[in-house]
Amino acid sequence: MLDKKHILVGVTGGIAAYKIPFLVRELKKNGADVRVVMTEAAKEFVTPLTLSTLSGNDVVVGMFPGSTTPGTGRGTWHIDMSRWADLMIIAPATANLVARLAHGEADDALTTLALAASCPLIVSPSMDLDMWNHPLTQSNIQKLKETGYYVLPPEEGELASGLRGPGRLPEVHTLLQTITNVALNTARDLGGKKLLVTAGPTYEPLDPVRFIGNRSSGKMGFAIAAAAAQRGANVTLVTGSVALPSPRHVRRIDVETADDMYRAVLKHKNGKDAVVMAAAVADFTPSKKFDKKIKKQGLAKISLSVELTPTKDILAELAARKGKTVLIGFALETHNELKFGRQKLKDKKLDLVVINNPLKDGSGFGTDSNIVTLLSKRGKIEKFKKMSKFDVANVILDRVVKLL
Repeated sequence: MLDKKHILVGVTGGIAAYKIPFLVRELKKNGADVRVVMTEAAKEFVTPLTLSTLSGNDVVVGMFPGSTTPGTGRGTWHIDMSRWADLMIIAPATANLVARLAHGEADDALTTLALAASCPLIVSPSMDLDMWNHPLTQSNIQKLKETGYYVLPPEEGELASGLRGPGRLPEVHTLLQTITNVALNTARDLGGKKLLVTAGPTYEPLDPVRFIGNRSSGKMGFAIAAAAAQRGANVTLVTGSVALPSPRHVRRIDVETADDMYRAVLKHKNGKDAVVMAAAVADFTPSKKFDKKIKKQGLAKISLSVELTPTKDILAELAARKGKTVLIGFALETHNELKFGRQKLKDKKLDLVVINNPLKDGSGFGTDSNIVTLLSKRGKIEKFKKMSKFDVANVILDRVVKLL
């Protein structure tokens, strides 16, 4: 199943490291070429000699290889190894490793390689119950997911401390199956393709303090950008104001208003193979924008009326200049989803429209999941059950690949 796949295995200093020699052996049995990178602490639980013997390759431990000869050796091993890899897994990933990776630290061989790697990266956390449940650990795990890493949750059971609960490193067969699934299902089928993705809300200012906006978190658009980059695409992400880290290997352009997004999209659309408009762009903006904060005093006994003006229709503009570019739109509807979705598909000359209803449980703003229906220009309707937004992103990209 993994014949000729290049697999990097990162090992950290947790008791579950004893399982990794068995994982390396199974990877080799499945045809993979395996290289191992360890932290210094990992040597307390499993020896580099063991992993070198089983993998058939030298094991990297320190950032700087020892040398007794004058001069300097080549110092870009991490770049060479990152380009060699088809997939990387870090198991066990301690709370310390998760925290360092989430904050972009590169202070040893393993974290330096992880930051350099452009291949799919699986993080398999393993730690004691209270460490796993700590809010900071969970925040760091969420950061890794939003950045585009695959996180394999720990299993529940008896832990080294004697406590019971989540924290166990999954068994070798589960690790192997996860590696196989990611390696085979994360195709580099968008290699060389250029995608433009929009995400998040737009904020339409009323005065220097207040604005008219919406509840979009940007998570769907960011998931699409991250998944497309993992599949080899050159991705430009135009995003409204969101509190999300930039996906790995994605060029990010921040905007605020609908007009900002209009100008950014038109500026960067040229040469793109596909455009995915996942942003929740405001339909209206205040006609008058006040230079100073509107004071409540003096308005207590009267109502403040705000006149609105329609914003520029980005999708309509893209449709008018479409050419051979694949154009994907989103239709967020609270009722008559298919009716309104079909109308948007026709009016905007889309190749595909993604329909979702924020009133459905698991499909609302700010969630990590979504429930979507895909409607193609040929009339094909595909309804999907609740999935993670990252999985939804790959479903959409599967259709993009077929349309290109």
